[in-house]
Amino acid sequence: MLVLAHISDLHLDGSARATERAERVRDRLRRLPGPVDALLVTGDIADHGTEEEYEEAARVLGLRDGTAPFPVLTCPGNHDSRAPYRKALLGLPSAEGPVNEARVFDGGAVLMCDSSIPGSDEGELDEETYGWIEATLDELGAERPALLAFHHPPTAVHHPLPDSCRLRHPERLAALLKRRPSIAGLITGHAHTPAATVFAGRPLVVGPGVTWTLRLPWEGDRIADRDAPVGLAYHVLDDTGRLTSHFRTVA
Repeated sequence: MLVLAHISDLHLDGSARATERAERVRDRLRRLPGPVDALLVTGDIADHGTEEEYEEAARVLGLRDGTAPFPVLTCPGNHDSRAPYRKALLGLPSAEGPVNEARVFDGGAVLMCDSSIPGSDEGELDEETYGWIEATLDELGAERPALLAFHHPPTAVHHPLPDSCRLRHPERLAALLKRRPSIAGLITGHAHTPAATVFAGRPLVVGPGVTWTLRLPWEGDRIADRDAPVGLAYHVLDDTGRLTSHFRTVA
């Protein structure tokens, strides 16, 4: 069994508000009486994509001082910038290509995919990323369940703002899922609202936003609820390959 904590859309911008909200959910996770296997952060970690914002993210998430009690898995969003993301957050050489990484656990694998398009709010899994997914799944083998994590949902969440800049060419992802039954589900962010649906026959879970929560059209005219409590999710991939998600708030 694999247990993931999941947060998204921290939008760290140097402000005390953004930092406090990220630290609040971090502290909640560190106080859990039972361990999780990893923390997954699905993009828009920084608000402007600067090195300073990623240095702050590395501090908040415990990536530099080793204080994180579990692995921290990340993938970029449309507010992120690949070169400073690699350098200041991951401690890797700067580069402009997609940031893709896989982590294997006893209960399954997580493939963190880069759906960002430099200079655009829309998302896309490019040729390099699709090739990497296929090669990684081949290496893992058909018997090991895998989760694909990326920023942009590939289908509508029924709000005009996130729906205007979701994942391009979802039919290609659907074809991949049809060929790859070992993919147990998709985990995304971007929409700033906890949501669960089905895409191409697989569970699709959208993580809540840390910085603010999206008001849906029937909840009012103001898009961003900045007073909503910080949200997080827990995803459980069990031994049958079934994905179950639980949602919590941190007041």
